[in-house]
Amino acid sequence: MTSLPDAKLFIDGELRGAEGGKTFDVIGPWTGETVGRAADASAADVEAAIVAARRAFDQTDWSTNIEKRVALVKKLRALFEANKDRLSDLARIEAGAAWGAVGRAHVDMALEGWDDYLAVFPQVRWEKDHGSRIGYGFETVRKAVYEPIGVVAAITPWNVPLYVNVGKVVAALLAGCTLILKPAPDTPGMGAIFGELALEAGFPPGVINVVFGADPALAGEMLVKDPRVDLISFTGSTGVGKRIMEQGAATLKRVFLELGGKSAKIVLDDAPNFAMDVATAMLVFHAGQGCAVHSRLLVPRSRYEEAKAILKHSYASFGENWGVFDDPKHIMGPVISKRQMERVLSYIALGQQEGATLIAGGHARPDKGGGFFIEPTCFADVTNDMRIAQEEIFGPVLVVIPFEDDEDAIRIANESAYGLSGGVCSADLDRALRVAKRIRSGSISVNGGMCIAGDVPFGGYKASGIGREWGLEGIEEFLETKLIAWRAA
Repeated sequence: MTSLPDAKLFIDGELRGAEGGKTFDVIGPWTGETVGRAADASAADVEAAIVAARRAFDQTDWSTNIEKRVALVKKLRALFEANKDRLSDLARIEAGAAWGAVGRAHVDMALEGWDDYLAVFPQVRWEKDHGSRIGYGFETVRKAVYEPIGVVAAITPWNVPLYVNVGKVVAALLAGCTLILKPAPDTPGMGAIFGELALEAGFPPGVINVVFGADPALAGEMLVKDPRVDLISFTGSTGVGKRIMEQGAATLKRVFLELGGKSAKIVLDDAPNFAMDVATAMLVFHAGQGCAVHSRLLVPRSRYEEAKAILKHSYASFGENWGVFDDPKHIMGPVISKRQMERVLSYIALGQQEGATLIAGGHARPDKGGGFFIEPTCFADVTNDMRIAQEEIFGPVLVVIPFEDDEDAIRIANESAYGLSGGVCSADLDRALRVAKRIRSGSISVNGGMCIAGDVPFGGYKASGIGREWGLEGIEEFLETKLIAWRAA
């Protein structure tokens, strides 16, 4: 397997190593072996990034020169297009993406989302007329102006790193913010490339900074606590999101949080493609490592045995069509790390202890290689109060739950701490829409409709987060509202 180039920090317009030359090994999910090295940022390195971003926002025209920043964002987009082969290597070698997943969420969907941001950007309102009002014996004219919030810290995960990095970095830049990108230590290269290509594009020093380290918390906690950072945009676990809110409270920092999910796909009894709707619920894409995946499948009790038979056949048919690095048809590879593999396996053991029935998978697969392979897994005889039905596993584990009627399906879907995504399938569109509108979730797919794309907002209810990413709303997350009023002549 190809080794990756060293991942360097990008601070104040300079690509460089960490203080003292410290590095850490990047472990490849396919092999379990070192595939590259990355600079191991110190507190001093993070401090330098904060200083640079603050100065670039406060002392340059970046926040006000819309034409300049749009031109540079477009130039950077062209450079990413020219480096698609390298992006594919990073997605596969660092994040463990299978070849068939690269052309979807990992690279192509990320770059399409970049284009979507550029397409919706002209819709951003920079001013709004609030008219005039008579009071205290005179007339006042009011106008709202929308301004970039300032310095943004973007803290991103390892599962689809380019997609999430683009979602935060491009929106913040277009809004006029300066930023510090802090990628996960598992995938530093997909963050480092932003610094490399920003330097090539000619971004002003300090507008984009990239820091990472072996300690997943050091840089993030510094950024969250520092009063010079105005906004934290975080994608990751709900537990870490809560900690960010707690630590950011001291500086009343604005936070955008895109957190976990335990989304339900509801297949109603009249679904015209019942077998296909059930079969396609198999949780195999990128080994189930997605916050918005449908990890609970809800089917009518009247067709429960039929659904289980369909799933048994589907998983058996899927067979060994996964876990080969060079197979372009494969959409599933390993999970990201040994730690994640152990976590997923512990949930599989827990599901059996809780009384659920394995109808497919359930084992690690060391025969696939030295990496972190878990076979596609499906549990039946699951009740919604089981931990495997309530907690985010973040692996290739689907649970199947029966429901009595539409009301029961809605109840089960909503009996969750999370509310990120979901799906409804029915021959009756009005019926499906009635169900979808009652599910407490940020996005819902009806009859396979694509509810996640770069030109529409994405985010969650409840423990799945705060705010929205992507689309016009994703750019507006990085703006402040200022109301200006003046006495009419």
